[in-house]
Amino acid sequence: MKRTLLVLAGLALAGAVQAQMTPAGLWKTIDDDSKKEKSLVRITESNGVFSGRIEKLLDPASDPKAVCDKCSDDRKDKPVVGLEILRGIKAGESDKAVFEGGTIVDPNNGKSYRARLKPVNGGAQLEMRGYLGPFFRTQVWQRVE
Repeated sequence: MKRTLLVLAGLALAGAVQAQMTPAGLWKTIDDDSKKEKSLVRITESNGVFSGRIEKLLDPASDPKAVCDKCSDDRKDKPVVGLEILRGIKAGESDKAVFEGGTIVDPNNGKSYRARLKPVNGGAQLEMRGYLGPFFRTQVWQRVE
């Protein structure tokens, strides 16, 4: 009986860990240069496609009424809070632990980059990598929930 309970508990724990190995959730973004907290981004999944919106700006110097005036697509002049910055992300074809194929926009300059998301440290962190050609920049986001 004890053995059965231990096996069931182990399976439940493994399922909980696996559930966290997804980019879906609320993430605290950290600036890779200054190491300061910047924002909270909520990533959601619909039919296998992930997208993410800025829920809150954390930097006290940020203007809470800022808009993406440098964006050149449908996000132009939209408020930064609520802005969909991640679009079209899917589980990788060859590596299901990597999520890619979509884009991320930087509201500060309006530029879009190819995006790759990879949950690490048991899903407690998210490596968010933006690509421009062969060049890339990586930020590590912290899971809030």
